[in-house]
Amino acid sequence: MKVGFVVNDVNTEETGYTTTRLAMAAINRGHAAWIIGAGDFAYDADESVRARARSAPKKQYKSSDNYLADLQGKKAQLERITVDDLDILLLRNDPSSDQAQRAWAQGAGIIFGRVAMRRGLIVLNDPNGLSKAMNKMYFQLFPEEVRPRTLITRDRDEIKDFWKAEGGRIVLKPLQGSGGQSVFLVRESDGSNLNQMVDAVSRDGYVIAQEYLPAAEEGDTRLFLMNGQPLRHRGKYAAFRRVRSGDDMRSNIHAGGKLREAVITDTHLRIAEIVRPKVVQDGMFLVGLDIVGDKLMEINVFSPGGLGSAQRFEKVNFAHAVIEALERKVEYMSYYRRNFDNAEMATL
Repeated sequence: MKVGFVVNDVNTEETGYTTTRLAMAAINRGHAAWIIGAGDFAYDADESVRARARSAPKKQYKSSDNYLADLQGKKAQLERITVDDLDILLLRNDPSSDQAQRAWAQGAGIIFGRVAMRRGLIVLNDPNGLSKAMNKMYFQLFPEEVRPRTLITRDRDEIKDFWKAEGGRIVLKPLQGSGGQSVFLVRESDGSNLNQMVDAVSRDGYVIAQEYLPAAEEGDTRLFLMNGQPLRHRGKYAAFRRVRSGDDMRSNIHAGGKLREAVITDTHLRIAEIVRPKVVQDGMFLVGLDIVGDKLMEINVFSPGGLGSAQRFEKVNFAHAVIEALERKVEYMSYYRRNFDNAEMATL
């Protein structure tokens, strides 16, 4: 099996990233793994999609540190590959990371992936589905039973009215972006500063004003879905908890959050079941659900990370389960050729 992994930039990948773990797992299972930066694609005059790609030289790696050192170092194999000839292309670049400095790179994987799949290449997550999810408005398309009450606007007065209606406690965040950037908890005592908070968030576009969930004080749970179902391997769920650090309301790890073991409950599984039909419809192969209490706070379809964190607590290498699922898809395609469209194959 030949697998391509699209990332923002090969040189900025890190050993703990889920993409790094997946690529190493693919190699260790005997597959070819090519890493492609968002700026490395080309559409040639012969109508083929090609890319400048990197591959690590060894056939087995015991640690992601050694794998990434070889991939980013002088030992790496550099080749201009034909993307159309791969079996799988995984779109693992995060558009929000390129929003400020490289806006052109945000949709590169989607654009070239959409063209490449016309010849039978499996592209995951489905590029047409991902194009619908380029901002957090996608989240509002899921059933209201699993979403906090939400207002999306740039109007200060509308946000102030919503704040009052919610009892003087809401969360503000940008419609674009991720990772806990420009996220504010507005308390009842913050009325005099509300305009400044709105201004800070609205510099990047529209503002999401959201119901505050008291359960957020206990952190959130990241649960992975694969093929539309909770990812479970050897009886263990791919999940972990993130809790706040001090008074910071954000539980994101690079915002100071701490990792804890997750206990998956019927509530988590009910939320996963409610979102499953749309995840499947949109061809979302691998997804991360961020759950607070009985509500879904965010759905991560672009490069969902944290499989290593789940492995740390559950003692199961979930990357192997993901690669096994890719192997099955390639086998299906060998039987059925192009009788399934990409979105259908994404969640089989």
